[in-house]
Amino acid sequence: MKKSLYAGAAIAALTAGASHAGGHLTFAPGEGPFDWEGYEAWAASAPDLSGQQVTIAGPWITPEDDYFRNVLAYFADVTGAEVIYTGSDSFEQQIVIDAEAGSAPNIAVFPQPGLAADMAARGLLSPLPESMGPWVAENYGAGESWVDLGTYADENGEDQLYGFFYNVNVKSLVWYNPENFEDAGYEVPETMEDLRALTEQIVADGETPWCIGLGSGAATGWPATDWVEDIMLRTQPAEVYDAWTTNEIPFNDERVVAAIEEFGWFARDDAKVSGGADTVASTDFRDSPKGLFSSPPQCYMHRQASFVPAFFPEDVEFGVDTDFFYFPSYADKDLGNPVLGGGTLMAITDPSDATSALMEFFQLPISHEVFMAQSGFLTPHKGVNPEAYLTDALRGQGEILVNATTFRFDGSDLMPGGVGAGSFWTGMVDYTGGKDAQTVADEIQASWDALK
Repeated sequence: MKKSLYAGAAIAALTAGASHAGGHLTFAPGEGPFDWEGYEAWAASAPDLSGQQVTIAGPWITPEDDYFRNVLAYFADVTGAEVIYTGSDSFEQQIVIDAEAGSAPNIAVFPQPGLAADMAARGLLSPLPESMGPWVAENYGAGESWVDLGTYADENGEDQLYGFFYNVNVKSLVWYNPENFEDAGYEVPETMEDLRALTEQIVADGETPWCIGLGSGAATGWPATDWVEDIMLRTQPAEVYDAWTTNEIPFNDERVVAAIEEFGWFARDDAKVSGGADTVASTDFRDSPKGLFSSPPQCYMHRQASFVPAFFPEDVEFGVDTDFFYFPSYADKDLGNPVLGGGTLMAITDPSDATSALMEFFQLPISHEVFMAQSGFLTPHKGVNPEAYLTDALRGQGEILVNATTFRFDGSDLMPGGVGAGSFWTGMVDYTGGKDAQTVADEIQASWDALK
């Protein structure tokens, strides 16, 4: 499966055959689809940091930790600094302990903004250089969104930029089988209006448009929360989405109820869902996309994040048996091209001159491209060469990020655990089972009130 879905033959060959400069650079300078010109320009004025050390802690473990170290080697090669990355699957607990003890690394890589915001409010993070905010706004797709997502209140309650996002993911995707679309004469929809029309056309043709499954053991229900979040971003301004995730507007607000009901337009109609609406909650999310590949197809579309190919049949080949398109926005709502997803952010936990220099290095396309060429790394950096992506699938997702006008994190992850990983999940199961959307929203809000 990985060979067929994710093989990046050209990059893999380059990796294996590169003459490693100094014996430690993964891609030889001047070779491959990388911004060597920008790297050389930076190197010409980079500081001499010989004898200085920068420490980084984060959640990346094998094999991503070595991919990241390969990126850091390009900084070390020019500056002479020693850069040490330590990955841990208990990073989120350890970084708090280390920061409170005064032994934090120079940079911490946070899997989500919540913990970074908490530490900023406690005075355990240092603001990024003032130049980084304007730079991100200009050079990232949906740049202002990334600035907002990295801005937190300090210990005095004043907002400052603490987080620089590096390695993100995309959830706003619809997967389909190109051969099935071609055989039926269907076109990839470009707007939400088109997607709804295609859904109805497939039903009219006597076929089933969607495969949807919410089953996930103790986490059953979460795939539906992603649907609702994506719909919120396509029916309401981003500030309404933000107010919803913090309960500044209640969960049972009419705008939220309408988004739940729009999900129901897709998921609660027997004619639109493989197996019928009654099977949505009980179908495991890992099994639900398999209907795309049956003969005849059990469905034509499946909305799910970028990781879902891991659950496709082994012989599925990207570009032939499967592809994806952006879960589209409404043409008549003028809300741009919002993207739902997540990502890791870097924050300074122990400032130094060498640390500031490394943060500047992370603005270079090369610092993204080297990671892109080795793994599933995605970036909203508009200056990178998309040819550096390991696969066509990643390249397409990177294009969605660059062209986004708004980016928002998974809303359920921003809510209190009892809601976002509790009543929201179970409420969506109840809703797909037939309970009224207003009643479900009222119950979720009551659970939130109980936590206050």
